[in-house]
Amino acid sequence: MTKQTWTAAVSALLFVALAAVVSLTPVPFVSWSPGTTVDLFEPVDGQPRVDIQGVATHPGTGQLRLTTVSVTRADSQLTLPEALLSYWLSAREVLPREAVYPPGVSVDEIRAREVQMMDTSQSAAVAAGLRAAGEKVVEYPMVTGVSNGSPADGKLRPGDFILRINDKPVKTTRAVGAEISKSAVGDPILFTLLRDRAETRETVITVSANANPAQPVVGINLGIGYSYVPRVNFRINPDIGGPSAGLIFALAVYDLVSPDDLIAGRSVAGTGTIDGDGAVHGIGGIQEKIAGAEAAGVTVFLVPADNCPDVVGLSTPVRLVRVSTLSEAIAALEDLKDPARAAKVVGCS
Repeated sequence: MTKQTWTAAVSALLFVALAAVVSLTPVPFVSWSPGTTVDLFEPVDGQPRVDIQGVATHPGTGQLRLTTVSVTRADSQLTLPEALLSYWLSAREVLPREAVYPPGVSVDEIRAREVQMMDTSQSAAVAAGLRAAGEKVVEYPMVTGVSNGSPADGKLRPGDFILRINDKPVKTTRAVGAEISKSAVGDPILFTLLRDRAETRETVITVSANANPAQPVVGINLGIGYSYVPRVNFRINPDIGGPSAGLIFALAVYDLVSPDDLIAGRSVAGTGTIDGDGAVHGIGGIQEKIAGAEAAGVTVFLVPADNCPDVVGLSTPVRLVRVSTLSEAIAALEDLKDPARAAKVVGCS
C-alpha cells in the first residue's frame, strides 16, 4: 500500500467515525410534526368517548376530531440529522428545547403539568359547552393545589369549591384572598366548601408567608371552578395532554346536549384553548395540526383567530374557519350546512 493510499484510507475512516459521532450526538432542539387525530364521536371499548349523564343527550353524526402535535418526548433527545430533516420537511418545526421543556424541570413534573392543563381545559370546555346548550353553570373560587406540609394539607383538596370563609360568602378568588388577609398569623379560618357535591366545613390555622412574616397564608392555590348538574367524562388517551383541545371538547358537549345536529355528518376538526365563558385562544403547532386533520380526511378546520397569521399562504384543501368564541364556531358550522349561507363564513385569509 502506498503512502497516498494509506492516507486516503485513514482519512475515510476518520470521516466515517466523525460522521457517526455527529449523527448520534443529541442537539438542544425538539421536533414538532403532525400528530394523530381523535374522533370524539367514536366509541372506545364500547363506551362513549364523551360520556354525559344527568341530562338528555342526542348522538352526534359525522366526525368531530381532536388534533395533536407529535413532539419529541421530554425523556428523549433529537439528533442532528433528525433536526435537519424536521427543518426541511413541510408541516414540521424545530424549536429550541428550552422553549418547550423548561430547564431544571423533571419529566414527571412536565407530565403532571400537562395532565393538569388537560383537566383544567376539560373543566372549562364542559362549562362553555353546557352554557351554550342552555344548561345552568355556576362559578366558584376553587382550590387548584395544596402545598405539602402547609396548614391546608390534609384539610383542603384540589377541586374543593369555596363557598364561605368565616361564614362570609365569597364569589371570586380575589375575595378569598382578601378574607384570608384579614386574619392574623396564627388565626383559625373556617372554610365552608362544596366537595363531591356535598357541603362540608374545615378549619385551617394560618401561618406566615415566606416572603412576608406578617402575611397570613394557608398554603393553597386558587382558580375558577364550575358546578353543573350533568356529569361529563372524557375517555381520552392519557398520553394526550395540554389545553389545546378545549374548543373541540366544548363543541362535543354542546352537540351532544343540544337537540341540533351541529356536525351533521361532516368531518370537522379544530384546536384552541377555551375559557369557561367560551372565549377561544391560540395555540402552538397550528400547521402541524391542520396537516394531521387533512390526512384524516377532515373538510372543515376551526382556527383560533390568534393563529390566523400563522396560516397565511398555507395550501390545503381543508376549509379554514376563523373563530374567537365558541358561539362563533357554532354559528359557522350552522352556516356551512346551507350553501346559501356558507359563503359568508369567515376564513383566515
